Amino acid sequence: MKEHSFVVVLILSYNGKELLPDAIESYLANDYEHFRVVVIDNGSTDGTQGFVESQYPKATLLRLDENQGYSGGFNIGLAYAFNDLSADYVLVTNNDVKVDPGIISALVRTAESDEKTAFTIGKTYFFEQPELLQSVGKKHDPELWSNGHIGGHEKDEGQFEEPAIREWCDDIYWLISAEIYQKTGGYDTEFAFQAEDFEWQIRAKKLGYHIKYTPEARLWHKDSVTIGKNSPFKIYFDFRNPLIAHMKHREYEDFKHFFKNKRRYLFLIVYRNLKKFRFYYVHRSIMGFLSALRWGLKHKKLSFFQIFK
Repeated sequence: MKEHSFVVVLILSYNGKELLPDAIESYLANDYEHFRVVVIDNGSTDGTQGFVESQYPKATLLRLDENQGYSGGFNIGLAYAFNDLSADYVLVTNNDVKVDPGIISALVRTAESDEKTAFTIGKTYFFEQPELLQSVGKKHDPELWSNGHIGGHEKDEGQFEEPAIREWCDDIYWLISAEIYQKTGGYDTEFAFQAEDFEWQIRAKKLGYHIKYTPEARLWHKDSVTIGKNSPFKIYFDFRNPLIAHMKHREYEDFKHFFKNKRRYLFLIVYRNLKKFRFYYVHRSIMGFLSALRWGLKHKKLSFFQIFK
C-alpha cells in the first residue's frame, strides 16, 4: 500500500441527522492513517450542519443550501475531494451505515493492486441482520446487463472469501480512484436518484476499467432509509433511470429485451397496486416509465413503433 495515498470519505446526508452517528463514528474509528471524513449536508432542514459541527469536530462539514439530488450532491463532494483536497481516492458512502474499522485499508489495498480498477467494493450486510449479506456485487446478464445482487439475503458462511472482478455493483459504498474521476467527471446528473452508479460503471467499463471486490471490506446498511425502499419517490426513478441508462449507451437491438421486460413489469406493478388501491404508486410508476419514453423519443433512441411493438 502506498503510504501517501490520501482518502476522503464522503457521507451524503439529507435530513438524516439521526443516522449520522453510526456512520461518522465508525469511519472515524478506522485504522487507516491518512484520511478525512467529509459530511455533505445536502440542503437539510433538520439541523444537520450544527449537529455535525458541534458533535464531530474531526469531520469536515460541506453545506449545500439546496438539495442537489444524490448524484449532484456527491459530484460537489467529489470535486471538493479530488480538486481542492487532492485526494488519491474517495470513498463514497451512504449515511445509513456502520463500517468495520479496517474498511478503508482493505479497499485501498485492493485498489492499488490493479491499476485498471475504477471502483472497489466489499461486503454489504443488513444492519438489522448483521450476518446476512445484502450484496457482494451484482450479476451480469448479456441482455439486461446488471441483474440482481450476488449473495443477496445469504448468510455469510465464507462463500465469498476470494477477491474478484465484478461486472456490476451498488454504490452503497465504493472507493473511487482519482484517475477514473478525472477521465469521466463523476456521476451523470441526468440520474439524480437511482441508476447513477450503474450509468457511471458503464462509462468506466467503456474505457477499459473494472470493479474489484474484496472480502476484507465490511459494512452494515440500514437499506433505503432516506428515500424509502418502496416509496412512490423511488418507484418513479426505478422505472425511469435504468431504462434511460440503457438507451443512452446501447442501440435498440441491444436494449430491446430490457425495454420489453420493463414494460411487462410496469403492467404487473400497476395491476398489483390497483388491487391494493395504491393509486399514487400506480401514477408514479406510469409517470416514471413515460418520462423514460419521452427521453428515448427526444434523443431518437426509440420510435413510436418500437414502443408498442
